[in-house]
Amino acid sequence: MKVLFLGRGVIASVYGWALERAGHEVEFLVRPGRAADYGDGIRLSLLDARRGLRGTRREETWPVTLRESLEPGHGADLIVVSVGHHRLRAAAESLAPHLGSATVLIFGNVWEEPDDVVAALPADRVAWGFPQAGGGFDADGVLQAALLRKVLFGTLGGAPPTAREREVRVLFATAGFTIAERADIRGWMWAHAIADAGMFTAAFRLGSMSAMIGRRDAFREAVLTTRELLPLLAARGVDLRRHRAFTAGYRAPAALVAATIAATTARVPLAQISLAAHTDAFAEEPVRLVRDVIAEARRLGVPTPRLDRADALIDAHSSAA
Repeated sequence: MKVLFLGRGVIASVYGWALERAGHEVEFLVRPGRAADYGDGIRLSLLDARRGLRGTRREETWPVTLRESLEPGHGADLIVVSVGHHRLRAAAESLAPHLGSATVLIFGNVWEEPDDVVAALPADRVAWGFPQAGGGFDADGVLQAALLRKVLFGTLGGAPPTAREREVRVLFATAGFTIAERADIRGWMWAHAIADAGMFTAAFRLGSMSAMIGRRDAFREAVLTTRELLPLLAARGVDLRRHRAFTAGYRAPAALVAATIAATTARVPLAQISLAAHTDAFAEEPVRLVRDVIAEARRLGVPTPRLDRADALIDAHSSAA
């Protein structure tokens, strides 16, 4: 299968590497002028945990194919879109005239109504999934990342997967991934977004997510912030009973949960890598996500005092900059 990734970010690079190693043709669509900046290879330092939680360290320079435009006849069977949630609508609109026969996999955070944010794309051409990987490019341009075995998928409304959606699942399964279905993928994506908002809020206080490693106080703040956002999910129509595995961790004693996460991030490389690579708490995506969650909470009349304090930290950082 020919797979085209939109952008050459962390998720695109990690999964592109895995799919190419499984025998698929992989290309990256980047902005005009960026191909020369990126060069023709990605330096990887990857902890690959598809065959066990201890993981296997992969270090290599991976030659990649970059393109700066999407001409007719591009031949892609699948286009993978993993962009910041605030860029998703524009990405869908830019791709719509150039799809050819490709299926589009939305593969990242979503905070708006899913079918609305990608309304520019034919609904029967869209698949929904979520990665289980993380990391970042270090100061030397090396991608420091971790890759887990599971990949999450679901359909809007819980309908059975279409033939196109099944093909996407098979693609990942044959590349060594375990497919985990989410019956309510819309609710799950929104739940993940508020979990991220909790983490970002804690990172604002410390200056980076990397500074959270091993810090009980930081993870307690993250847990409590996400806990106060559970009513927001309910106000948006999410049935929290369908997401008990998610909500349980935020309804348990915050000090206990925080201590467990802090110890895990301090001692387990797989848990540490994703945080260690995030050295700028006030990057565009964290700021935009927190503010979009705040806006939705205010629209629905849900109080979010912890998130409001995070908003003040954003303002203070912007003023200082």
